[in-house]
Amino acid sequence: MASPYASSFVFFFLLTSLSTSSTRSHHPYIAADVAAPPHPLLLPLTHSLSHSPQTHPLQLIHSSSLRSAASFRRRRRRHGRPIPLPLSSGSDYTLSLSFGSSNASLFMDTGSDLVWLPCSPFQCILCDGKPFFDPSTPPPPRPPSSAPLPCSAPLCSSAHSSLPLSDLCAAAHCPLELIETSSCSSSFPCPQLYYAYGDGSLIANLLRGPVSFSPVSPISASKFTFACAHSTLAEPLGVAGFGPGPLSLPSQLAQLSFSYCLVSHSFLPERLRRPSPLILGRSPSPKSPFVYTPILPNPKHPYFYSVSLLSISVGRETIPASPQLAAVDRNGDGGMVVDSGTTFTMLPANTHRRLSAEFHRQMARRGFTRAVAAERRTGLWPCYRYRSSRNETRRVPSLALHFAGNASVRLPPGNYFLGFESEGERVGCLMVMSGGDEGVEEVDGGGPAGTLGNFQQQGMEVVYDIEMGRVGFARRRCDSLWDSVSRG
Repeated sequence: MASPYASSFVFFFLLTSLSTSSTRSHHPYIAADVAAPPHPLLLPLTHSLSHSPQTHPLQLIHSSSLRSAASFRRRRRRHGRPIPLPLSSGSDYTLSLSFGSSNASLFMDTGSDLVWLPCSPFQCILCDGKPFFDPSTPPPPRPPSSAPLPCSAPLCSSAHSSLPLSDLCAAAHCPLELIETSSCSSSFPCPQLYYAYGDGSLIANLLRGPVSFSPVSPISASKFTFACAHSTLAEPLGVAGFGPGPLSLPSQLAQLSFSYCLVSHSFLPERLRRPSPLILGRSPSPKSPFVYTPILPNPKHPYFYSVSLLSISVGRETIPASPQLAAVDRNGDGGMVVDSGTTFTMLPANTHRRLSAEFHRQMARRGFTRAVAAERRTGLWPCYRYRSSRNETRRVPSLALHFAGNASVRLPPGNYFLGFESEGERVGCLMVMSGGDEGVEEVDGGGPAGTLGNFQQQGMEVVYDIEMGRVGFARRRCDSLWDSVSRG
């Protein structure tokens, strides 16, 4: 006779499986039967700004600051039992992929490891008004060339927190006698996956099928694992995860290094006439101008590229970074994540306070006056009245980030101080944000202590050398890099 607690146990098991499935474990990289060219693969990244209607830069800056802060703080202040979450789902740059006969434009995100696309029937909760969301245009059905991922597949176990095969098959409703004889693994699909970001979530089915970048490139994979989502929260488009976890696109394609070079835009669409180059299989020569910093091991959050930020220089003054930015603790918390999917760099409150105080001291000494109204309108601070001229730009103090491994990255002025019109006056703001309130950050939860956003990465080639365990930075003219790489 069946126990009266059996159904409750199954429900509890499934709920537990879903709620913990976003905790990834580190597995060896699994190539998905890749047919790859011998040379690095050059792909175009398109900024969502180039698809947006003409909008005043002030509005774009304000919305970007709200989105950056909300996703970062939601990650660190999640109530209840902490669940590790990837960062933002890649809110700025898109990449085109082909899943068999289905084409998809997905956000490119180094802060997560799952590749997914919306599939009909599709429901997106809280997506009204979001870019790329049109409820009158249903997404395509599941790619016909794909099939459910078996519960015996290693990537199924990886997606579900390395659950053993017997548990996965039970969640997939495999009969007990088949579990005991290990004969149901190939005929039952991997259970549904729950995946949460810092600013949204989804429930999806894991599939396996062909993926390619045609007609841009001949690279393809015949057994690529991706997710088909029918229900999402605040995530309308789909994401190509580029994190170091085994489910990510570079991991499955066995491309253990890649780089991108983000064309500087300053929130002006006319500056994005050319795409930003994404290079898979990038292996810089020893004579290349990169400075490298080690990737911090983080077995609890393997989808993060965490690095150690030691200090920040403003002019000739050096500000020590918070201890949380320098190391990852045994709970997987701390460090600075290099992220393509968050716009603005986020710092712990005490580090941002020291940075902004020193920046203001030097700006005031140079004769700049505060524009407090612009701070309220943008969510950034400090802001100043600022004339857009070469001489004025030279008066702004320099800013450099100092990472472990003797890697110092001096930012171009437009990456951290941007001028724009605000209610009839020309102003400029420090484009770096505080990630928490004073006195709260040490107890507000886990996760990364800071994020290096994509706005601060403009005009630089950023290389992720997974095999060597390091991230590199080099100043570039990104539009020229596209031409030089394409010529070989």
